[in-house]
Amino acid sequence: QVQLVESGGGLVQAGGSLRLSCAASGRTFSSLTMGWFRQAPGKEREFVAAINWRGGGTSYADSVKGRFTISRDNAKNTVYLQMNSLKPEDTAVYYCAADASRVSVTRRTQGAYDYWGQGTQVTVSS
Repeated sequence: QVQLVESGGGLVQAGGSLRLSCAASGRTFSSLTMGWFRQAPGKEREFVAAINWRGGGTSYADSVKGRFTISRDNAKNTVYLQMNSLKPEDTAVYYCAADASRVSVTRRTQGAYDYWGQGTQVTVSS
C-alpha cells in the first residue's frame, strides 16, 4: 500500500505561481512513477504531468507544457509540481497518483495508476 498526501494548494491570481507537494509513504518511493492529475468542476479528471520511477523521464499535458514542472526528491519521498503563469482555467482539484508497475514510460491514463491522494484545491482568480 502507498499513502499519498498532497499539499500546497490555495488561491492565487492569474499569472502567479504555486508549488504542490505530494508526500508518499508505505512503499519504496524510488520504485514509483508519479503523476499529477486535475479535475475542474463539471469536467472529467485529466492528466497533467508525470515523472517516471527512474527519475529521468517526464511527460506533460499540452495545456501546461512550458508552465508546469514536475520533479521528485527520492530522499524526501516527495514529488512536486511547480506551477507558473497560472491561468483561471488551471482552477481544479489536483491529485497526486502513483504507478507501481515499473514500466519505463510515463503513462497518462488514470487506470495506469494504482494509488491516489485526496487532492488539493487550486483556485486561480482572474
